[in-house]
Amino acid sequence: MSARLKSILQYVIILGVTILLIYFSLRGLKVAEGENKWDYLVRTWQSAHKGWLLIMAVIAMVSHLFRAERWRMLLVPMGFNARLSHSLLSLMVGYLVNLVIPRGGEISRSYNLYKLDKIPVVESFGTVVTERIVDLLCLVILVAVSFAFESQKLIAFIETLPISVSGSSKSKGLIALAILLLLMLLAFVLIKRNRKLNQFILKTWNSFKEGILSIFQLKNKGLFIFYSVIIWFLYFAMTFAVLKAFPAKNSLDFTAVLRLFAIGAIAMAAPLPGGTGSYHVLVPQGLFFLYQIPLSDAVAFTFIFHGWQTLLFILFGALSVVITSYIVKRKSRKHEK
Repeated sequence: MSARLKSILQYVIILGVTILLIYFSLRGLKVAEGENKWDYLVRTWQSAHKGWLLIMAVIAMVSHLFRAERWRMLLVPMGFNARLSHSLLSLMVGYLVNLVIPRGGEISRSYNLYKLDKIPVVESFGTVVTERIVDLLCLVILVAVSFAFESQKLIAFIETLPISVSGSSKSKGLIALAILLLLMLLAFVLIKRNRKLNQFILKTWNSFKEGILSIFQLKNKGLFIFYSVIIWFLYFAMTFAVLKAFPAKNSLDFTAVLRLFAIGAIAMAAPLPGGTGSYHVLVPQGLFFLYQIPLSDAVAFTFIFHGWQTLLFILFGALSVVITSYIVKRKSRKHEK
């Protein structure tokens, strides 16, 4: 099987899982007899306070700006000085690609930055991995804080999820692990025997490692931590703003929004395009189980919340692609002169 066919098959499987999860989520949307589910979603959208949705969009862009600056900081210790505008454009292109290819945005934003500022992709990608590690740490802290506020409810909610592993699943997992280890051993032997390949991989790894370790060479680590805290605070503020846009969710207090945000962040971390599917299953169940919000309202809210975020990613991402193309062409014309 060719690499291209494998890639297509992978996307088909991911798309299938996503559609299945969305279908599963829509089944919980109970509407009045004779009413169309789509009409119900449209009516929910119309009932939303558009001012709060616009506030959420502004908060989202501010969070992206901070993230772009934090990424730029990681590139400085390696001797690369990316423009903040170019870092932001590359970040938005990455978000757009993530909607189609899970985690594909991490590589595409590094490549986009290379086109704009000629920063090597491998080193740049290493800093992206560092960013993701920091974000994972922030997510773990967030979940820990959420559990500290009310662990009983969250544990009870987790127990309602269909995540139990059967004996056959465990055995299949062990077989897959054994095959993976065998392939890794075979790859190691082939690399050792091929000198040119060995040198290429070693050089690539050293560049990648330099990007990952750039966080330890930062001149102002406190500012980096501050940016990370601000980014996640703004993510929380986005959730709060959208909840305020829907009258039925206005009664939720700070701790409720925090728990819901933690559930949503975990769902978005799933390896699906933009968290689509997993988000539509976990968040409505959380609203229904933890706060007794009718499941139909919870599902409608989730579709609109995630849909609004996705629309922003598409609009700003597409605009960033156009601007990037214009900048690259303009630079190319200058070099030709």
